[in-house]
Amino acid sequence: MAIAIKVPSPGESINEVTVSKWLKQVGDYVKLDEPIVELESEKATFEVNAESAGVITKQLAKEGEEIKVGAVIIEIDETAKAPEGAAAPVAEAKKEVAAPAKTTENKEDKKAGANAEKTAAKPEEIKPATTIPENDVHVAPLARELMLQYGLKSAQVKGSGPNGKISRTDVLEAIIANGSAGSSGNNKYNNPGQERNIRVEKMSNLRKTVAKRLVAAKNDTAMLTTFNEINMKPIMDLRAKYKTLFQEKHDIGLGFMSFFTRACCIALLDWPAVNAFIDGDQIQYNDFCDISIAVSGPRGLVVPVIRSAESLSLAEIEREVKRLAGKARDNKLSLEEMSGGTFTITNGGVFGSMMSTPILNPPQSAILGMHNIVERPVVENGQVVIRPIMFVAVSYDHRIIDGRESVSFLVRVKQLLENPEMLFDGKKPDEKVLGL
Repeated sequence: MAIAIKVPSPGESINEVTVSKWLKQVGDYVKLDEPIVELESEKATFEVNAESAGVITKQLAKEGEEIKVGAVIIEIDETAKAPEGAAAPVAEAKKEVAAPAKTTENKEDKKAGANAEKTAAKPEEIKPATTIPENDVHVAPLARELMLQYGLKSAQVKGSGPNGKISRTDVLEAIIANGSAGSSGNNKYNNPGQERNIRVEKMSNLRKTVAKRLVAAKNDTAMLTTFNEINMKPIMDLRAKYKTLFQEKHDIGLGFMSFFTRACCIALLDWPAVNAFIDGDQIQYNDFCDISIAVSGPRGLVVPVIRSAESLSLAEIEREVKRLAGKARDNKLSLEEMSGGTFTITNGGVFGSMMSTPILNPPQSAILGMHNIVERPVVENGQVVIRPIMFVAVSYDHRIIDGRESVSFLVRVKQLLENPEMLFDGKKPDEKVLGL
């Protein structure tokens, strides 16, 4: 007897989804609750599992095709028996072989194996692959992009950062030293005979939704942006002093996002309008801080939410950031994990941005934009000194947030980050002593 599996509803008001990837094919035997197909809605990607064990007899949609919620997408013959002997795990083997290819280790092993067959070289003599793994922590994002553009391998670039980390400057120096700029036949920027091709791709549901929301944010709000700068030296000194102990104690790295999240929570509680939003002709104020963190995923920008961030320690915030960012990279975020934030933080600095005006994430009324950290001359006590400075920006809806509130909020964030001892309760040690 064949059973029909229908497209489940991924959320309210979503009527159509796109078939992102078939995980099983017609003729494959599937077990109960085994993932069959990956679907993409306008908000998230999710999997459909087998409702019964059996053999797949029909696929009623192709990859990239849109299908209505509630429509039958696949049929399974539940009377079919599982393959005997070694035939049973064939489908599983395909999945197991394909999945590890995402990790750096397996990519390098595969490349090394291919080189070994051709050159019979020893493992330590095999050069790294041209493709730079996305999760290689020893290559900065901007450096990785530049290396891919110019066809450079990791072995051709000498990293000057901590533990040999490769920066964009290191790559530029390697390009000059190796004569890569303008000399490589694979360089797309220096190929006079290159064909003039045009590639047309259909917009994904996620990208269409992002586009609609961004246009709505510009058209439906009175959006303004205020700027400030933060001396990051106190935070950087604190991280350098305690990062090893922090890692050993909490089994998680100490990044900048936890400091900014904690500072924003304190500032939001001080200035409630920044944490509120308009609902019709009413204003909803929130006495909690559900902080949305903008993450660039494989299929576009997603904004998972750290719930009740004001009640979390720095270590707990770091764990949530790592967990949500990992799920975003794997397209595993649920609708619940991306819904209901009260304030957003976005970090364009990881891509090298010096300054930007971030766009609101409706229905929220404000968003904080972080940028890159650059050493700049500043005046302290009448002396010009060099300090690591980050420009920050807060875009806000002027219908609900006045200039006084937006500027005061950002100044409060600046004060907290330049005095990290205040991140516990928002007060300086001497203010505690004086009961201020």
